[in-house]
Amino acid sequence: MKNHLKTTCLILGALLIPAAALAGDGDTDRMHPMAFVKDSVITTKVKAKLADEKMGTLMHIGVDTDAAGAVVLSGRARTRTDADKAVAIARGTEGVMSVMSEIKIKKDD
Repeated sequence: MKNHLKTTCLILGALLIPAAALAGDGDTDRMHPMAFVKDSVITTKVKAKLADEKMGTLMHIGVDTDAAGAVVLSGRARTRTDADKAVAIARGTEGVMSVMSEIKIKKDD
C-alpha cells in the first residue's frame, strides 16, 4: 500500500512540474526586475556623463530609458550645439540602443 501511494505521488508530481513551469511564464507582460535595474543603470550612466561636462545647460536634461535601451532626452538647452552634444553623449553610452531628443532650445520658447 505504501509503495502504491509513493508511486501515485511521484506520478502526480511529475505531471504537475510542466504545468507549474507554464504558469510561471504567464506574466510575460510584466517587466522583469533585472530589466528595470538595467534601465536605471543606463539612465544613471547618461546623467553622470552629462554632469561630467560641467555645462549648466546639460544638467537640466531629463533622461529616461525603456526596456529596449532606448533613451529619451527632454528638458531645455541654451543652444542647438548643447542639445546635439547631449544626444552624442547619450549615443556614446554603453547599453544605449537609440536616442530620441525632445530637448527644447531656449530661444524657441
